[in-house]
Amino acid sequence: MEFKIKNEYFNKAVGEVSSAISAKTPFPILTGIKLTACENHLRLTGSNSDIVIEKVIPAADEGAELEIVKTGSVVVTSRYLTELIKKLPGDIHIKVNEKHNVTIISDEIITYINGFPAEQYPKLPEFDNSHEIQISSVKLSAIIKQTVFAASKNDTRPVLTGVHMIVKENHFSCAATDSHRLAFLQTSIASASKGSFIVPGSSLKELLKLLAHQEESEVQIFSSESYLVFKTKSIMLCSRLIEGKYPDVTGLIPNEAKTVIKLDAKKLLKGIDRACLFALEWKNNNVLLEIKEGALKISSVSSAIGKIEETQPLLEITGERELSISLDGNFLMDALKAIQEEHVLLSFSGSMKPVIIKPVSGESYIQLVSPVRSY
Repeated sequence: MEFKIKNEYFNKAVGEVSSAISAKTPFPILTGIKLTACENHLRLTGSNSDIVIEKVIPAADEGAELEIVKTGSVVVTSRYLTELIKKLPGDIHIKVNEKHNVTIISDEIITYINGFPAEQYPKLPEFDNSHEIQISSVKLSAIIKQTVFAASKNDTRPVLTGVHMIVKENHFSCAATDSHRLAFLQTSIASASKGSFIVPGSSLKELLKLLAHQEESEVQIFSSESYLVFKTKSIMLCSRLIEGKYPDVTGLIPNEAKTVIKLDAKKLLKGIDRACLFALEWKNNNVLLEIKEGALKISSVSSAIGKIEETQPLLEITGERELSISLDGNFLMDALKAIQEEHVLLSFSGSMKPVIIKPVSGESYIQLVSPVRSY
């Protein structure tokens, strides 16, 4: 095996696939990056058995200046390869002999690394791509950003650490909850496929990083019994799915609201952010919202520091005109940051019922935040 490639391209590809690799794995082969030189492309693969990232660099990509001298494959320890490539000054020339010894040449620098036989590297699961889903990378990234933050960070209930993705009747929906808040989004896609998947939040965060460095393109999504694959022209992420039954989140959403208010989203976010400065001593970062006399009062109290209060005008109000509720300020800020619109609607069903937060533009995106005790 032998190939030459521009340092910048190889460094970027190595960095992308190495994010899937864990140094704590009991299998030494999984501490490495698999390099596969084919006639018309170079493929890099990294895995920790729960997630696989694969990057393809075509020989036709003029910027990469990739030249495949001899086909073949090898596995190289990620830690050393990643750090070495960053420190090399010029373009990369890699040779591998029959004993899996890797020679890396850059300008006048020659490095020798012992590799692993590629045959020992785990094979990818078999996938059925006959029922693939296609969605733009920009749209998929937006959906993930607007939901994944609400997934639980506690492993007590593993299913809640994932995002529940459902494809049905040309609709694609995502839901994430930690039982105290909920983010739910539904959008239309051109697909006759059906499926229900619980994808780890950690996998989707890795996918976001990968898509951020890609040009806008179509993402193909297809599945096996235990995995879900996200694939573009040059990158693929394969994630193990979480087993179990996801709760029916529609039951958490109140059927009717007693009070609905419309506010300036950015102004409200800044107000909640200020109030959170005085809410840190509370277990749930308590911020008090009070609707009174056609305005919204935002306040929080710290026995050690003091108190903050501010009043914001309501753009609209329907229903009951007085209400008081205590909410987790951090959860409120997360929800407001995810809604990329000028105005936001807050729907209240009572002081001890969840608050619904959604953009003015439609019903397809809902944020829910449960109240917290104020004592």
